[in-house]
Amino acid sequence: MSGRLDGKVAVITGATSGIGEATAEVFVREGAQVVVSGRSEERGRQIVERLGDGAVFVHCDVTEEEQIAALIDSAFDRFGRVDTLFDNAGGGVRHTVCDVTPETIDQLTRLLFSSVVLGIKHVVPIMREQQGGSIINNSSVSALRSRNGAPLYAALKAAVTHYTRVAGHELGPYGMRVNAISPGAIATPIFWGGSARADQRSEEENQRKMGKLVKNLSHAVPLQQAGLGEDIAHAALYLASDEGRFVTCHDLVVDGGRTHLFMEPPRDGSGWQLDDT
Repeated sequence: MSGRLDGKVAVITGATSGIGEATAEVFVREGAQVVVSGRSEERGRQIVERLGDGAVFVHCDVTEEEQIAALIDSAFDRFGRVDTLFDNAGGGVRHTVCDVTPETIDQLTRLLFSSVVLGIKHVVPIMREQQGGSIINNSSVSALRSRNGAPLYAALKAAVTHYTRVAGHELGPYGMRVNAISPGAIATPIFWGGSARADQRSEEENQRKMGKLVKNLSHAVPLQQAGLGEDIAHAALYLASDEGRFVTCHDLVVDGGRTHLFMEPPRDGSGWQLDDT
């Protein structure tokens, strides 16, 4: 099937690498006009050049409300509507419950949770006026069980999932659907510091790291294979398309069965515990 997003306009945050980049590619292929946003001007412009006329780049740091507002306004000014907002931007800082700092709390809250809340806030007036739209929030399996992420990261992702349900209840009467996706065991550059650090290394080194990551993550799930950005992109496609018209307040888990494992993953280097070598 093709053209599942014909005539639709989508805004994707954190779209200059990983899941966001993969989703932009799938959405353009399915007929959407896509606003690719992120902090890396160079990466963003490379992506939209590759995707062609179906994509434009708008710089956005989602830790700043005025930039989120400007992003949504830019999409509306250019295309006259916004049908989908994919709140995808994210990242993490390694910490434990004993060494977390106020700075880490503020940084991660603004990046992981406030960005979702404010993205919804600024897109709602547009979607209400056009009598509908799909909001998708990228959560995580870290929100569902322990030892799947740093403590604060996990707690904030749980907040994203619950806020999705709350917002979905409030916005449903206006034709807006609000859903979350909880990825797990997905091989993306976030595991070694994101696209910025990946850009500092050779293509050969990045491919080596990705190969090791895919191998390690395959031990983390019953399917015995790592998930890819495209797996989350296709989940987002369903939620953004008319096929998902009766789905809201839902957390779509895409994790290869990771959250249903009864045993913790191996800690001897043979399982999903990843290093940065």
